[in-house]
Amino acid sequence: MSKAKGPLAGIRIIELGGVGPVPFAALLLADMGAEVIRIDRAEAGDGGLPGDPRLHLLNRGRRSLALDLKNPKAVETVLRLVRDADALIEGFRPGVAERLGLGPEECQAANPRLVYGRMTGWGQDGPLAREPGHDINYIALTGVLHSVGQAGGPPVIPLNLAGDFGGGSLYLVMGVLGALLEARGSGRGQVVDAAMVDGSASLMTLIYGALAMGYWTDERGANRLDSGAPFYNVYETADGKHIGIGANETRFYRNAVKLLGLEDAGLPDQHDKAGWPLIREKFAEAFRSRTRDEWVALAEGREVCIAPVLSLHEAPAHPHLRARHTFVEVDGVIQPAPAPRFSRTPGAIQCPPARPGEHSDAILADWGFSGPEIATLRDSGAVA
Repeated sequence: MSKAKGPLAGIRIIELGGVGPVPFAALLLADMGAEVIRIDRAEAGDGGLPGDPRLHLLNRGRRSLALDLKNPKAVETVLRLVRDADALIEGFRPGVAERLGLGPEECQAANPRLVYGRMTGWGQDGPLAREPGHDINYIALTGVLHSVGQAGGPPVIPLNLAGDFGGGSLYLVMGVLGALLEARGSGRGQVVDAAMVDGSASLMTLIYGALAMGYWTDERGANRLDSGAPFYNVYETADGKHIGIGANETRFYRNAVKLLGLEDAGLPDQHDKAGWPLIREKFAEAFRSRTRDEWVALAEGREVCIAPVLSLHEAPAHPHLRARHTFVEVDGVIQPAPAPRFSRTPGAIQCPPARPGEHSDAILADWGFSGPEIATLRDSGAVA
């Protein structure tokens, strides 16, 4: 494990291992320099991805301690770790951590300064709080899923970016960091209730504002940002690939019209919604006349706001992303680099993803457990 770097160096966080938004939140905190210890189950759960644990990139940046949390000595071990931690994050359903003996009351009794971050889909309370669910369910409830898609088609699933990661991980990280700042002054920790329904709804603030102004409609594919506008859309090119265009502003739109050779095509006004179908038809016809890369080359320096739609294999090789080192290679695996960037205390990937329990003895030793204590924990089955 490399020496921690970044603005969170010196912060110690315990992650009760799970899948989805909590691991990504832990990754972000670790990339910013926090020492995050992942508590893995002694036996694998039924979620996540199959295959080599070293390729589970969401687990990068932190060491793994495998514990059987049904064993009282394992619970005692976590509570001892909590004494020296700044924060703990967990993603169980409401009540599960309490049943394990690792809820906020027990943890903050061990460390009153502890920030206890909770990540759920529905939240800690409410009629659905204890129901199972996944990203798609949370964004369905908040209007996000209904709003994504083209005219005449069904809602389109935006991967798991809007619920798990956008509305989940990022809000958990923001909440934990805010609570850590407050604890520096008050000396007291608190519980952060991060729910994906809350976070995904928050991400829709702009759209709900537009709806209130009458500028947005529930009809998919009829709005400025949902493929309704021809100048904010995706078009197929001659080689079967695609170009994304975001020529929202008038000057960029005019540049796009010139680029496409449509100055004399008698197009309707850019903001005349009744004319959007005709503009879209003309744009589509023009884009089909050249390949994707030909359009990119032709548009360079002309302020048109277009970009090639790249595949996951293509993106890391793009000159701009290579110049900024947006993707890095660790142990032969291409992956996104830490973000955001800091001018004075840059973050770093501290280590590749760990196998469950790979660092159990080392973690316990680093956090003050003696050799005989570690041996006793192993003999009891608390440490896997």
